[in-house]
Amino acid sequence: MTASAPSSIDMLQRLVAFDTTSRNSNLDLIKFIQAYLTDHEVPSTLVPNEDGTKANLFATIGPMAEGGIVLSGHTDVVPVDGQPWTTDPWTLTEKPDGNLYGRGTCDMKGFIAACLAHVPALKKARLKVPMHFAFSYDEEIGCLGAHALAEKLVGNVPRPQAVIVGEPTMMGVVNAQNAGGGIVATFTGVEAHSSMTHLGVSAIHFAGDFIHWLNELQIELAQRKRTDLDTVPGHTTINVGIVTGGTAGNILARECTLNWGYRTLPGDDPWEVQRRAETYIAELLLPKMKAKHPDADITLKRRSFVPGLLPQENEEAAKLALQWTGGNRTYAVPYGTEAGIFRSHGIPTVICGPGDISQAHQPNEFVARSQMDACDVFIGKMIGWAERQ
Repeated sequence: MTASAPSSIDMLQRLVAFDTTSRNSNLDLIKFIQAYLTDHEVPSTLVPNEDGTKANLFATIGPMAEGGIVLSGHTDVVPVDGQPWTTDPWTLTEKPDGNLYGRGTCDMKGFIAACLAHVPALKKARLKVPMHFAFSYDEEIGCLGAHALAEKLVGNVPRPQAVIVGEPTMMGVVNAQNAGGGIVATFTGVEAHSSMTHLGVSAIHFAGDFIHWLNELQIELAQRKRTDLDTVPGHTTINVGIVTGGTAGNILARECTLNWGYRTLPGDDPWEVQRRAETYIAELLLPKMKAKHPDADITLKRRSFVPGLLPQENEEAAKLALQWTGGNRTYAVPYGTEAGIFRSHGIPTVICGPGDISQAHQPNEFVARSQMDACDVFIGKMIGWAERQ
């Protein structure tokens, strides 16, 4: 006997209670989802990370046939550390304004909750094509889990017709996104007393030169602003997010590490920034360091890469999603999602989910109840479509 059907908001309450900040394991949440699917007689498959501390999950409801729809979402959330929350971020709180507060409500447990709440309806429906769930880990730190998830999914199910990535778009249909790369730059200097700077090399000083060069490159790239996409700011962006290094104020730093990244518009060269950084370091910056001491060094290590999404590659998925939303146009966004990864496997992909991206990563994050209702309608229309194929 299968379990009863929770509402999308009931399910969201359960999902928000799991602290799946990216630094933590997501296994408790994944096991909850797997048990829930089992209760509804839906088998699922886990795709764990290398050390088994995290896992992706995929499941299929309906016939093992081509032409199905993949509903994709990430299970991790960003930290709440240092943010001035006025409610418990791990307890779903509805206020009189009609908003549902909690970490991950908008980004993006709301969409996953709606998918899971519709499992009983999917089981009862006479689906002609399948519905696939694809839930990942570590999207927030570089879409680390989605690569293995997409490979496993594509290798184990008949070719889907489309992927819907349920990131917050206010239920608008997004068919273009930026590409993005994350890089760790490590500067290795030579320690010396700060009164004897001629004997050493400050890794921090040369890291500062590199940051200055990135700023100058950002100014140059901003001059290439494009008007053919409705994104803001409309050009490649660069950000140095974390700088670490040094041991004392009177010692030339032996090491400095920069965690930095960039985002390029769809259709632009996604490797230009990294390529130009490598050239600058090899031809100018590193020789200057080694001129001071031969043991000095600079390395760049790619931390992550998310492919972009081009509108013309996803027309089939966009057409379907617009039917289910009732919308009449598509959008482009400046951020990156797992959509580009699924598209790189040849599946038309769009982004469409409840919530406003401006709420993502914020204190007092929320999704409006009306957005959850709209997502319920969206999935309901999708189920009806799948019965008519």
